[in-house]
Amino acid sequence: MNGVTLDAGALIAFDKNDRRLVVALCVALEAKLPMTVPAGVVGQVWRDGARQARLARLLAAKSVVVEPLDDACARAAGQLCGVTGTKDVIDAAVVLGARARNDRIFTSDVSDLRRLDRTVVLERV
Repeated sequence: MNGVTLDAGALIAFDKNDRRLVVALCVALEAKLPMTVPAGVVGQVWRDGARQARLARLLAAKSVVVEPLDDACARAAGQLCGVTGTKDVIDAAVVLGARARNDRIFTSDVSDLRRLDRTVVLERV
């Protein structure tokens, strides 16, 4: 495993101070594992910066990269959805990025991500 990718469920859990996830992310930070959050995931969870201070701090951390959803990634995610018969392009982008980086994905949506790729490493939050 080269790093960690966080999906919407993981960001929501972090924002709610889920102790298990916070500890897991601290362990990843201590191991100097890079953390990636796809930009579409940020859009799924961001509602009010004044009320999401914890999340804002996480996204601003030097060890966290917000991965853009560019044209090539969007097309690849759409194609993955077509091949797997799924509809959530952001989930597909999460899987594609994590697969390319050999990341573990922290998610509350194990079954949907597993439909997109049975080989990615998933950690339920």
